[in-house]
Amino acid sequence: MLQVCCGSVRVRSAPGWLVLMLMCCWCPGGADSTNVVIHKDAQFDVTYSDTVASDNQTIYSYNHTVSRNKTEGVRVSVELVSESTQSPVLFVVRQKQAVLSFQVPLILRGLYQRKYQYTQVGRTLCQPPTKAVSEMQFFYVDVSTLSSTSVHYQLRVSRVDSFILQTDKKFSFNATPSQPQFLKYVFPEGMDTVIVKVNSQKNFPCSVMSIQDIQCPVYDLDNNVAFIGMYQTMTTTGAITVQRKDFPSNSFYVVVVVKTEDEACGGPLRFYPLSPDELFDAGNRSKTLDVIVSPAINSEVYVMGMLFCLGIFLSLYLITFLVACVENKRMNKKREGLLQPGDASPAETGKAPVSPYEYGSFADNGSTLSSEAVTNSSTDGNYGYTDRLLESVARSRQESLSSVEEDDYDTLADIDSDKNIVRTKKFLCVSDLARKDKRILSKKYQIYFWNISTIAVFYALPVIQLVITYQTVVNVTGNQDICYYNFLCAHPLGALSSFNNILSNLGYVLLGLLFLLIVLQRDILHSRALDRKDTTALECGIPKHFGLYYAMGTALMMEGLLSACYHVCPNYTNFQFDTSFMYMIAGLCMLKLYQKRHPDINASAYSAYACLAAVIFFSVLGVVFGKGNSVFWIIFSVIHILATLLLSTQLYYMGRWRLDSGTMRRIFHVIYTDCIRQCSGPMYIDRMVLLVMGNIVNWSLAAYGLIKRPNDFASYLLAIAICNLLLYCAFYIIMKLRSGERIQCLAVVCILFTAVVWGFALFFFFQGLSTWQKTPAESREHNRECILLSFFDDHDIWHFLSSIAMFGSFLVLLTMDDDLDTVQRDKIFVF
Repeated sequence: MLQVCCGSVRVRSAPGWLVLMLMCCWCPGGADSTNVVIHKDAQFDVTYSDTVASDNQTIYSYNHTVSRNKTEGVRVSVELVSESTQSPVLFVVRQKQAVLSFQVPLILRGLYQRKYQYTQVGRTLCQPPTKAVSEMQFFYVDVSTLSSTSVHYQLRVSRVDSFILQTDKKFSFNATPSQPQFLKYVFPEGMDTVIVKVNSQKNFPCSVMSIQDIQCPVYDLDNNVAFIGMYQTMTTTGAITVQRKDFPSNSFYVVVVVKTEDEACGGPLRFYPLSPDELFDAGNRSKTLDVIVSPAINSEVYVMGMLFCLGIFLSLYLITFLVACVENKRMNKKREGLLQPGDASPAETGKAPVSPYEYGSFADNGSTLSSEAVTNSSTDGNYGYTDRLLESVARSRQESLSSVEEDDYDTLADIDSDKNIVRTKKFLCVSDLARKDKRILSKKYQIYFWNISTIAVFYALPVIQLVITYQTVVNVTGNQDICYYNFLCAHPLGALSSFNNILSNLGYVLLGLLFLLIVLQRDILHSRALDRKDTTALECGIPKHFGLYYAMGTALMMEGLLSACYHVCPNYTNFQFDTSFMYMIAGLCMLKLYQKRHPDINASAYSAYACLAAVIFFSVLGVVFGKGNSVFWIIFSVIHILATLLLSTQLYYMGRWRLDSGTMRRIFHVIYTDCIRQCSGPMYIDRMVLLVMGNIVNWSLAAYGLIKRPNDFASYLLAIAICNLLLYCAFYIIMKLRSGERIQCLAVVCILFTAVVWGFALFFFFQGLSTWQKTPAESREHNRECILLSFFDDHDIWHFLSSIAMFGSFLVLLTMDDDLDTVQRDKIFVF
C-alpha cells in the first residue's frame, strides 16, 4: 500500500501525468490540501468492498497478458452499497490506449429529460489490438468522490467467457441500461458477409443492437450508442447484415444496450416529469438475449437469384411468342378457307348472338336492329348481313364527314338533340355510341399514353433522387430504423441494403414491355386492315382504340420502377411511390372496360388524370394527417359518398344530365312521379343493378373507414379502387354472357390463370413481413427467413406473382371481346 498527496506525488505507472492530473483535480483543497491515495494490487474475479470519501482515493492495479492471436474480454462491475450519497462516486479505468470513466449512481436520461438512477453498473473494457505476439499490460481503476461522508461500494473485475463469438454458435447473456454488453466477432477466411441476429423471449424492455468497428472507446450506453456504426432498436428480434469490406480490421463488436424507456419500441409513454431534478425508479429492466452470427449468402446465390428472376419472365416472352405463332397460323388457315363452316362460332359467322333483348322490346325502342332484319339474317344467311353491312358503312362515312372535329360534334345544338334521343333509349347498341370520327377518337385516346409518359418522367426523377438520398443517409448514419426491411432476408449489393426486394420488381417492367409489344402488334394488324378498307375492321366488333392499352402497359412498367424505388428504403413517407401507379392501373382498367362499349362518351385523358391526381392527393393527406384524425375521416367519407353518387348519376344517364341550380327540383320531380304518384321500376335495369351494388360497396367501405380508421390509409384507398374494379369486371362478364356472347378459349384460359395466380399472390402479400404502421422494432417482429433459393422472401414472391397476375389481367381485357370481331356493331349490346 502506498500513500501520497497531491503536493508530492510519486508515479509508478506509465501514464503518470494522467494520475497527477486526476488526483489534483479531485483534491478538495487543490494542490495545497492533503489527499490520501491508496494503491492496491488487485486480482481478477475478486470482489473488493471498500469506502471512499473526498479526503481519500483508491487506485486498483490489474495486470494481464494480451496476445495478438487471442482477445480476452475484461468486465468491470460496480455496486453502490450506501443507500444515499451527497455526490456520486467516479470510476476511471486507465488502459494502455484507452480511458473509460463512469459515475455511480449512473444517471441516464429518457424522453422529456426524465432522469433514471442506477446503483449497479457493469462495463466491458475495450481491448485495443497489440502488435506483439504476447505482452503484459497493466490497467488501473481509480475510485474517488467529492462526498464529505464515506461511501461504501463494491468493485469486481472479471474475465468475460466467450468474448469472441463463433460462427453459428449461440451466446446468451443478460443486459440492463447500466450494464450493457458487447462481444467481438472475427471474419473467418473466405467469408465476406455475415448476418448478426439478436433474439429475446421478452418484448420489453426495449433494446438496441449495434455493430461497431474495433476501436476505443466503445459506445455502449443508451445516450451514445447511436454515435458510430450501424444500429437498430429491437423487441424480440434484431438482425443486421455485416460485410467484411466495411471493417478494415476484419472484425467488429456486437453491442447490445437496453434502453431506459420503451417508447422507441412502441411501449407506453410515461408521464411528463413535474420537477426537472426528480429521479425516477427504473424498476427491473433486465433482459436476457441471445446472439448468433450466421454466414450470409455467397455470390453464387446472387447469380442464381438473378438468373431465376430473368428466366421466369423471359419464359413468358417465349410462351407469348408461341401462342402468337399458333394464333397467326390459325388465322391464316381461316383466311384461306381451311376451317370448316361448322367449326366457326355464331359470332364468327356474322350471326347475331341470342339475347333476351333481341326480340320485342329492343326493336320497339328505336334500335337500328329490327325484327324484320333479324328474320332476314336468320333465314337468308349472309345476304342480309352484307346488305346491312354496306348500309352501315355508308351511314358511318356520311356521319363521319359531318363531324371531323370532336368538339364541333359535341357542341352543335342539333347533334346534342340527337345525342339525347340516341343515348336515352332503353336498349343501346355499340353503333349508337360509336358514331364519332374514328381518327379523332384515336387521337383522343392516344393522349392517355402521352400524358402518362410525361407524368412518369416528372414523377420518377424526384423519386429516384429522394430514395438515393435515403439510402445515403442510412449508409452514413448507420440508422437501421429509417427503413423497414425484412432484415432476416435483406441481401445487400453495393450501396443497396436489400437488393432482392428491388430485383423482384423486374417482372413489372418486363411484362409491361411485353404487353406493349402485344398491343403494338394488334395495333399494326388493325391499321393494315383499315388501310385495306376491310369492312370487318371498319364496322364489326368493339371499336379498336389502343391508347388506353398503351397507357396501361406504361403504368405497369412504372409500377415496377417505383416499387423498386420504394424498396430501396421502405417507410411510411415514401409508401405513395409504391401505390400511386397502382391507383392509375385500377383507374385505367375501369376506363378501358367502360370505353369498350362507350367509346364516344368515355372520359378524356385530362379529366381522368385530374381525378387520379385527386386520389393521390388524398392518399398523401391520409398518410400524413389521417392517423386517428376524426375530422379528416369525416371529410373524406363525405367526399367519397358524394363522388360515388355523382359518378352513379353520370353512368346511369350516359352523361345526359346537368348539375345546375335546377338539379334538386328535377330530383324531387322524378321521386314524386316515379315513386309517389306511380310506382314504376327503373328504365335501365341492368345499369341500375350495377350502380346499386357499387353504391352498397362504396358506402360500406366509407362506413368501415369512418368507424375503424385504419392506419394504412394508402392501402385502404387502394382497396376501394380494387373493389370497384372487381365489381365492374364481374358485372361486365356476367352481362356479356347474359347477352348471348361467348368468351373465346384464349380469354377463358387467361381468366382462369389470372384468378389462380392472384389467389397465390394475395396469400404471400398478407404474410406481412414488415409494417411501417408500427415502430421499426415492432416491425422486425414480423421478419422471416428467405424461402426461395435462400435469396427471395414472401414479399418477393408477391412481386413475382402479382406482376404475372397484372399482366394476365391486362390480357383478359385485351382478349375478352375477340369473339365479337366479326359481329356488326348494331348487334353488340351496351351494358
